[in-house]
Amino acid sequence: MSTDRLSTLLAEYAELEKRMEDPSIHSDQALVRRVGRRYAELAPLYAAHAELEAARGDLAAAKELAAEDSAFASEVEAVAATLAPLEEKLGEMLIPRDPHDAKDVIVEIKAGEGGQESALFAGDLLRMYTRYAERHGWIVEVIDSQESDLGGVKDISVAVKTKGVPEGGHGVWSRLKWEGGVHRVQRVPVTESQGRIHTSAAGVLVLPEAEEVDVQIEPNDLRIDVFRSSGPGGQSVNTTDSAVRITHLPTGTVVSCQNEKSQLQNKESALRILRSRLLAIAQEEANAAASDSRKAQVRTVDRSERIRTYNYPQNRITDHRIGYTAYNLDLVLGGELDAVLDALGEADRQARLAGDTEISRRP
Repeated sequence: MSTDRLSTLLAEYAELEKRMEDPSIHSDQALVRRVGRRYAELAPLYAAHAELEAARGDLAAAKELAAEDSAFASEVEAVAATLAPLEEKLGEMLIPRDPHDAKDVIVEIKAGEGGQESALFAGDLLRMYTRYAERHGWIVEVIDSQESDLGGVKDISVAVKTKGVPEGGHGVWSRLKWEGGVHRVQRVPVTESQGRIHTSAAGVLVLPEAEEVDVQIEPNDLRIDVFRSSGPGGQSVNTTDSAVRITHLPTGTVVSCQNEKSQLQNKESALRILRSRLLAIAQEEANAAASDSRKAQVRTVDRSERIRTYNYPQNRITDHRIGYTAYNLDLVLGGELDAVLDALGEADRQARLAGDTEISRRP
């Protein structure tokens, strides 16, 4: 157990507690939310340390009593037996965690190979995440979307947010960060008249939502174009050029938004997505540049790889990173994702304990 790291985090917790009690902080709600998230994140560590210190105090007292009366010897053994589990619990909490765990997220779902069937599957994934969010009391906000002709989605971006400060610092990112990658479906498409099983895919990108203080964007680094919104089949949605495309020149990152009727609203939505993408790029560059830093971060899977298969005929879901298989696809698509996410989280925990952050293992 790193005593230096423990001391640093406990000191940070004490400082955050003072800031939370300062009335002046409440004039800046964004600051209150950031401080509150970090405070909630460190609260379990503080509680675990206090519990361990109390147990150590009980042990010292029991030893003093046992020195005067041997009848207390059994109490010494009983109290001593509680120390190892408490030390192990605190030790696990000191393992550096993903710094974005308390954040909300932006989820982008894009139809891939498979035409209309892929767009319909992308719509199924959207409903799955929406129902999962509802189960956890989260808020889902559509930022931008392009629907397909048959009711699916070609491309959609949604924000998923907690209400208030997430308990223990476990925000939306701590759960949905595992979802980034290629999701493959095997089923008989509604457009298939012969009953043949087809395979198609949709891509999911999950980004921790960046706040303005996380990413500084220089106006001169942006090229902003406006165009007319289009809907399914390419028909015009608005009669004005309200859709916005923003290109971040230094990185070549391009974001388009057309959901709102106002050009200004679409610009704000595009900037919101752009900030989160740039935060993700900066994190990936930092991880690649320093192996020591990389070991201290959770690394989500390569977004280009196939991470999961949804097999309708067998009602089977398979996560290829950890070899997880279950035959409850209907429930998972209904929002019961916790079992597979728990398995991914446990694989990551074991990897952290082993000093490795790579959980994208092949079966």
